[in-house]
Amino acid sequence: MTTPSARAAATVALDDLEPSLVADPALAAEGEWRVAWARAHMPVLGRLRAEMERDRPLAGIRIGMCLHVEAKTAVLVETLLAGGAEIAWTGSPATTDDGVAAAMTARPNLRIYARKADDTAAHHEHIARVLASDPDMLLDNGADLIAGTVAAGRSRVFAATEETTSGRLRLTGELAGRVPYPVIVINDSPIKLSFESERGIGPATVDGFFRATNTFVAGKTFAVVGFGWCGRSLARTLRALGAVVLVVEIDPVRALEAAYEGMLVTSIEKAAARADTVITVTGRPGVVRREHLALLKDGAMLGNMGHFSTEIDTAALREIAIRTEQVNTHVEAFDLPNGRRVHLLARGEMLNLTAATGHQIEVMDLGFALQAHSMRILATDPASYAPGYQPVPEAVNRAIAEHGLRTMSTVDLDPA
Repeated sequence: MTTPSARAAATVALDDLEPSLVADPALAAEGEWRVAWARAHMPVLGRLRAEMERDRPLAGIRIGMCLHVEAKTAVLVETLLAGGAEIAWTGSPATTDDGVAAAMTARPNLRIYARKADDTAAHHEHIARVLASDPDMLLDNGADLIAGTVAAGRSRVFAATEETTSGRLRLTGELAGRVPYPVIVINDSPIKLSFESERGIGPATVDGFFRATNTFVAGKTFAVVGFGWCGRSLARTLRALGAVVLVVEIDPVRALEAAYEGMLVTSIEKAAARADTVITVTGRPGVVRREHLALLKDGAMLGNMGHFSTEIDTAALREIAIRTEQVNTHVEAFDLPNGRRVHLLARGEMLNLTAATGHQIEVMDLGFALQAHSMRILATDPASYAPGYQPVPEAVNRAIAEHGLRTMSTVDLDPA
């Protein structure tokens, strides 16, 4: 593992990196508006930015970053840059805000590789570009960057953070025991679970559904596949809007929780045959498989809220379809051999970011403050953390919660 004291000698100069790659530089002005709006509603991150600017804990550190390129993430990037970092940044397929990407190219000490139209192949090319920047730290989303350093067998990386359930599953599964540096997993913080996952996912996903389809929720049958923190948020939101909600969950404890909330718990086979819309929220690949596609009713919709599009076997859907048609920006129709037509929403990518603008600014203020704080403590004291998966330290959770409390009009506390 590269130690902090050995960083400077090995880093490729920022000017020698591949230039930023964005869809349309002319979109920068409208991107700046969205970043400014987000920044104005992220006071917790703003407080951290002031501390970072004062203390410069990331000076001399290059961060390789894979996180959705949109306005709220841009405010996180500004915070890390204020702390002295250089950043090579990419996002995920279909979730990039091209205006924000264009706007961020004007920031010093930053390279960005991201376009809304990127597919999985382009995403992996961007991952390679970020890793080629020779980063000292990683800020990851789905563990693609972390897996890249493991596959390479060597890197300068001395610490990382990971945003998602999907990434945590990789760290504790395929990558367990193979990552030679500490990785703080933001996903498992009670702040992220309680606010972003439990309160943010449901409304944000429904926002994406409405924008993609312009159809009603009330009176329809929705199957929510997965009843973790994110799945239950979506199930509760859909039910509150008048939907009949089916829940597919293989964990018996979570399935029991769903049943005690009044959800109809069933199998993926029965849900596929009955639901008007099926939405996956598991963080795992291979959930809606080839054999389930023929069970879908005529006119059914398929959407995904997990980090990777592999929760739905979209390759099989394309293979078995006898005809496809793009019926609007975020809906593609597939005519199946059994005479039924099914609709894939937002390419099977994350519905809230692909068809809408993602989670609410305030919940991401808390989540991204966890990211910035975790990067700061890893940069200043990496030796205190063992290699591999790490929870967010309790002191960080408490600090962010206290900062958050003091930004709310509904809280009346004495000054800190």
